[in-house]
Amino acid sequence: MHKNTILIALILQAGLAGSSAAGEAGRPPPTQAPLPEEEITVERLVPADGNRLYVIDPAFGHMVDGRTHVLDGASGRFLGMIGTGFGALMLPSRDGSSLYAVTTYHPRLSRGPRTDVVEIHDAQSLELKAEIDIPPRRAQGISYRSMLASSADGRFLYIQNATPATSVAIVDLVTKKHVGEVQTPGCWSIQAWEQGYRFSAICGDGTLLTVTLDDAGQAVSRERSGKFFDPDTDPIYIHPEPSGDQRYFVSYTGNVYGVRLSGDAPAFDAPWPLLDARDRKQAWRPGGLQISALHRASDTLFVNMHDKGAEGTHKNPSKEIWAFDLKTRKRTARLPSNHAVSLAVSQGAQPLLYSLNLEAATVQVRRVAPGYPKVRDITGVGETSMFMEVK
Repeated sequence: MHKNTILIALILQAGLAGSSAAGEAGRPPPTQAPLPEEEITVERLVPADGNRLYVIDPAFGHMVDGRTHVLDGASGRFLGMIGTGFGALMLPSRDGSSLYAVTTYHPRLSRGPRTDVVEIHDAQSLELKAEIDIPPRRAQGISYRSMLASSADGRFLYIQNATPATSVAIVDLVTKKHVGEVQTPGCWSIQAWEQGYRFSAICGDGTLLTVTLDDAGQAVSRERSGKFFDPDTDPIYIHPEPSGDQRYFVSYTGNVYGVRLSGDAPAFDAPWPLLDARDRKQAWRPGGLQISALHRASDTLFVNMHDKGAEGTHKNPSKEIWAFDLKTRKRTARLPSNHAVSLAVSQGAQPLLYSLNLEAATVQVRRVAPGYPKVRDITGVGETSMFMEVK
């Protein structure tokens, strides 16, 4: 007899013997009390303390299923995740209470009628609070910060469109409606002003287009600045660092362009270099995706840097992270990098510097303090995580 057949026979005999014994005793088998009904609840996160870290992962292997990972940056603890559809643009609200995702869905995942929406999530529960339909023209790309911005008072959301013609969609977050679209031919990115309903866009000829909106979200004026950088010899990253009205743009070759968005028109500072003669000889250049971060209390600008740079290396991971004092315009530190593509820094009582390695899915955490001591590595953060925001 086959050994499996013998095993089955023994199991059946044991079952019959047990049943016979229960029957002989004249007692039915014991019954157990039903399990209590489960109540489904939503756990709320502890209030953000300035080091709530949002890591944006477009999930390149299955881009219809992007997500944002929510971490406690101080402890390294994973807090939750938000599904964000295809190529979402992500932004925390200015007060940190909400998360905005501008995304795309198709009924057959990768085909079928396209639906574009603004999703508003509660930052404490991560629940979806509202969904706003928008025209299917929003830029479908990775979530550079300047692709999505809000007005200073949080009323309007500005969304970069690309069809491929460029425009900016205006969404009223109070009425939860798409209220307008502003054509921005030849200009890209959104730089929101801190006064009124006004934004600027970087144009391909090195100028800045500034659009003013009325209280209904309609464009009432459009002004073009003079040329403030040369796109042929020294193009700038569209990811600036804000400090009040001031914006700091880093160029591909390692210069900093200061732009003040206030008054009647933008004002431009003379560019200044991140590199000295020795750095240039070693061909150091900025690189990555989210290439810089600004700690506003100390006026410290952090920049991802790599050596042996050349035309086309502007997205290379960093070999070092350089720190600069914006007041003196001098380098104050050179930190070994974890081959980061993106940087973020918190602004609270315990500021931390975060550097994201895309390939290793790891965020390195340092204290913003003398020597910038390393705190920890947070590993396993998504699949193709690329950008970070911290609140």
